[in-house]
Amino acid sequence: MKKVILSTILFLLLALGSTAAMMPTDGDLTLEARAGYSVGATAPIGIPATIRKVNSFSLTPNVLIGIDARWHMCGRWALQSGLHFENKGMDAAVTTKGYHMAMVKGGERLEGVYTGRVEQHVKQWMLTLPLQACYDLGKASATGDDGSHRPLWRLRAGPYVSLLTARGFSGNVSDGYLRKDNPTGQKIEMGHEPEERATYDFSEDMRRWQVGVAVGADWSLASRLGLSADLSWGLTGIMHSDFKTVEQTLYPIYGTISITYKLK
Repeated sequence: MKKVILSTILFLLLALGSTAAMMPTDGDLTLEARAGYSVGATAPIGIPATIRKVNSFSLTPNVLIGIDARWHMCGRWALQSGLHFENKGMDAAVTTKGYHMAMVKGGERLEGVYTGRVEQHVKQWMLTLPLQACYDLGKASATGDDGSHRPLWRLRAGPYVSLLTARGFSGNVSDGYLRKDNPTGQKIEMGHEPEERATYDFSEDMRRWQVGVAVGADWSLASRLGLSADLSWGLTGIMHSDFKTVEQTLYPIYGTISITYKLK
């Protein structure tokens, strides 16, 4: 997996370098600032049978701020990149049955098969470098200060690389029991009160680098103001490949709504 991450980073850097070298004139470069909010989850692909119910899901400060540069190549096509600072967080509670977990209770580390309530708190503050191909759709809707026209719609798609600046994956388990080591092992009860619960923290097992793909669409509201919608899908999972405590691979899947403002 490290080879995949390094190869993707190299591809993005080479693409950005070659694109910058091919830039013909200043008039072909557009700069935009963006601010948005993301909603999504860090979850396995498909809900496994060991997760019986989603009890709650809370919004977290999943803000996004950034700047994008778009190089108009030919006709309706362009190439866009930028730098975004964002959070892909999640607060959720689920009910599990026969779910493999590790936890700490009373200073003792326990691992085995857990049945009961699990609370999860995920934070992923990151710097993201996207690289997307753009295609303009529809008729021009607005005239800019320089007399140019902006398309009504624009479609975007491409890979991204993210470097996590702060990370966290922690929570607690309650209202259930753990079968220590295996499904028929010693039964350890987990109560409802704080002192009767067990906790876990897998923050140090999270990747520093993430690789994924994203698709998006832009809508021109005025000569400089726009609205965009994006869907990003992490391909590497948020944990290191040798992390086996949680049996499923967890992928960050988030949708973002943003306001954009044309700077140039």
